[in-house]
Amino acid sequence: MFTLFYYLLAAALYVVALPLLVYLSFKPKYKESIPARFFLRHNPPFGKASDIWFHVCSLGEARALRPILEALQKRVDITTITHTGQAEAKKYDAEVRYLPYEIFLPFWTRSHKVVVVLEAEFWYMLFWAAKRRGAKLVLLNARISDKSHKKYMRMAWFYRRMFAYADLVLAQSEIDKYRLEALGAKNVEVVGNIKLAAKIAKSKEYTKPEGEVIVAGSTHEGEEEAVLVAFEKYKQDNPAAKLIVVPRHPERFNAVYGLMRNYAEKNGWSLTKFSEDATLKSDMVLVDKMGELNNTYAISDIAILGGAFKEDVGGHNPLEPAHFGCKIITGKHFFHQKELFKYVSSVQYVEKDAIYEALKKAKDLPPSTVDAKIDIEKVTTALTHYIIN
Repeated sequence: MFTLFYYLLAAALYVVALPLLVYLSFKPKYKESIPARFFLRHNPPFGKASDIWFHVCSLGEARALRPILEALQKRVDITTITHTGQAEAKKYDAEVRYLPYEIFLPFWTRSHKVVVVLEAEFWYMLFWAAKRRGAKLVLLNARISDKSHKKYMRMAWFYRRMFAYADLVLAQSEIDKYRLEALGAKNVEVVGNIKLAAKIAKSKEYTKPEGEVIVAGSTHEGEEEAVLVAFEKYKQDNPAAKLIVVPRHPERFNAVYGLMRNYAEKNGWSLTKFSEDATLKSDMVLVDKMGELNNTYAISDIAILGGAFKEDVGGHNPLEPAHFGCKIITGKHFFHQKELFKYVSSVQYVEKDAIYEALKKAKDLPPSTVDAKIDIEKVTTALTHYIIN
């Protein structure tokens, strides 16, 4: 009865949201994902189902699958929510789809032995449909952030129903385990954050330009402006300093370039797009190509890590800039990455109006480093157990 009520409510919300969904389908950011997820455009069910179906949200979670898939040595099925996650998932030996909206899942899903859901992708109809098809349901890298905890607890009656479908929960931390168990999850084990096992490497080698190199990585709207304000002040005393900006979302490349051009013209700085000039010798460079962030970190001295200067994003992965020895500056709103930041040393956490002061202090700080490991074998052993049994 509850499942039927939930399904009807989801269907009603779908009807109400149809005009907005049609409108958003024409936006560059959503022109592929929304038609696929909400109208099943070019998004058929999986063919002959593999043993394991992984569901991830976006780029970071899709990338984190690599060491697990390499250890499993099996062809898998993968669903994602975002187009960046979709692009990353397609790099694997896998069938890849967008996860449809919940009302389609009872008819869209196929039989798998194991369905693995990463992080906080808690969709009731996904859980229900997976179990209805006879799959074992595993929540991997499961987390409940500080910011979200109160919201979950207010809906505890609902999440107890949902987590009752989970056969195994592999949590990021002890606090996540405690919170998940409080919401009714059973068989919860702490394995750490699987992103710690990701192999971090460059795909290309670039020559480091002369002077201090600052990279603003994975930035969101409003963060580039704050970085440019700080860089303008910093460059007055450090004229050889260079700024590389790598926006999180490719649909914002043109807007960010326009913002950077205003500062370049105002101060007489040189400015280039990476797609047109990859020498990185200009005062400012916009990286307008995907897959270049690690290559950029590798030649940078300081990384201003985006996503945490806004209250609604939750931060981005600090392991990559730390791996390459960047001195990390980030915001204070990193609630989705709190577990990862525990393992990274020498990070400055500031509000966006204090980035300039952080840049000055960075000269006296050591490079950021990572000191943590995770046992991927424990994860793959658990998944293999369910496949065999």
